[in-house]
Amino acid sequence: MGGIRSNRASNIGSNSPRFFTYGLEMKAFALSCCPLLPILSENQGGPDHGHPCPSGPTFSRNSCTKTCGEGSRYRQVVCIAEDQSEVHSAHCDPDQRPPDRESCSLQPCEYVWITGEWSECSVSCGVGVMHRSVQCLTNEDQPSNLCPSDLKPEERKACHNIYNCELPQNCKEVKRLNSASVDGEYFLIVRGKPLKVFCAGMHSDYPKEYVTLAHGDSENFSEVYGHRLHNPTECPYNGSRRDDCHCRRDYTAAGFSTFQKIRIDLTSMQIITTDLEFARTSEGHPVPFATAGDCYSAAKCPQGRFSINLYGTGLSLTESARWTSQGNYAVSDIKKSPSGNCRDADIFSLL
Repeated sequence: MGGIRSNRASNIGSNSPRFFTYGLEMKAFALSCCPLLPILSENQGGPDHGHPCPSGPTFSRNSCTKTCGEGSRYRQVVCIAEDQSEVHSAHCDPDQRPPDRESCSLQPCEYVWITGEWSECSVSCGVGVMHRSVQCLTNEDQPSNLCPSDLKPEERKACHNIYNCELPQNCKEVKRLNSASVDGEYFLIVRGKPLKVFCAGMHSDYPKEYVTLAHGDSENFSEVYGHRLHNPTECPYNGSRRDDCHCRRDYTAAGFSTFQKIRIDLTSMQIITTDLEFARTSEGHPVPFATAGDCYSAAKCPQGRFSINLYGTGLSLTESARWTSQGNYAVSDIKKSPSGNCRDADIFSLL
């Protein structure tokens, strides 16, 4: 009894259904007549006889079960009659059945660090530690020690669990309750919510409260522009700023200040814009926070700028926040983003 094994056909000179493989790369070939054997039809209605076996077309190779490393590749093995229709496997000799599986080797597996979920904070109040599992696995989820050590994620980190704490309401209470005398970040309860505040002057009897600006001085600055047009009735360049304008730079109030922290009044929740303890003035005179101005033109052509970015502080500007204009021909143009940040104006004070 003849048949197909892998890519070879037995030439025995008889007619009978043969196993046919799908999946592995096969060249087209013709089977000779196979032995005439009495076989049952699909409806088991009596003996039937085989016929010349069909030619096999070329089939593409199936993909490996693994994307890297050692895996397996499978193919479909079916029993085919002479009209190339699939028939029950009972019509074919089981001893001649080709294997439907072979091994496959691909490129070495990649290795990645896998992290678990962070645990709860180790303390119910105050500063504690959280842990998580960090494993090196192949992309087949097999443990490995080949991951780059310099890319290993942290397994523990500090946590601040403040919601179950009895928090102080100002820096003076921090000093009294915790016997603290070091300037630094502390959690206070402000209007029923925890807020991280920088306490300054903790060595004194009246420390002050500041908020650290997460975006720092790059997006928190105030400017009074120092250029003045020779013709103050103009607004050249469609109002855009150009330092090569027909101007003189002699405005005595000009200055540029940037801010790392701002002082807040925890009772009124207002920014004390004139506190410059954590401000840096790089040009001219110090300029209060959220303040801008110029003496550039008498037309509607503001050039002084300011920017506020409170993102990451836990605070935002209220919808009712307003600026006042001062001086002759004063004009303001304030742009407020959906996040509550403001920039670009010709103004002189906040509230």
